[in-house]
Amino acid sequence: MCKGLAGLPASCLRSAKDMKHRLGFLLQKSDSGEHSSSHSRKDRGVVNQRASQEEVKKWAESLENLISHECGLAAFKAFLKSEFSEENIDFWVSCEEYKKIRSPSKLSPKAKKIYNEFISVQATKEVNLDSCTREETSRNMIHPTRTCFDEAQRKIFNLMEKDSYRRFLKSRFYLDLVNPSSCRAERKKGGKRLADCTHLLPQYA
Repeated sequence: MCKGLAGLPASCLRSAKDMKHRLGFLLQKSDSGEHSSSHSRKDRGVVNQRASQEEVKKWAESLENLISHECGLAAFKAFLKSEFSEENIDFWVSCEEYKKIRSPSKLSPKAKKIYNEFISVQATKEVNLDSCTREETSRNMIHPTRTCFDEAQRKIFNLMEKDSYRRFLKSRFYLDLVNPSSCRAERKKGGKRLADCTHLLPQYA
């Protein structure tokens, strides 16, 4: 069931492993109080919501449902990191934050930062945009508004929805979140295959 995970690059496994305790904590229902105070403080600093099993199942209904929930967003980002394509969700999140800016004087510097990081020719985390959308966004940088990234953000959302989101729903990242009992059952079996799994899957209490 976890065939091939051991062959992932070490950097990929480390990135995904960073999420395992975090996601395991978040998936417990909000009325659970079985966490140490230090562990709870650490996780609240990353995510303010927890996800019930009902909420996790709704993540399969749409990408919007998934990334509108902080725990779902964290799980999806961990999955994208394992595929070395987290720049797409990072760009989407940056655009969401940009649209919340209220001070007109802050729009231009923030817009240029997003453009340089994700869209320009020398972008450090360049996203996959068609030439027309890229050129349109470049023109928008002359006089940035809150909507200047809307088209580019829409294209990246559609790209994730048609591609990586579908793979996420079939991946161990999601399958063991929506059905944690299967992960527990496999742990009881022991063996090398299980050890490979735990590098990539969240831990459950």
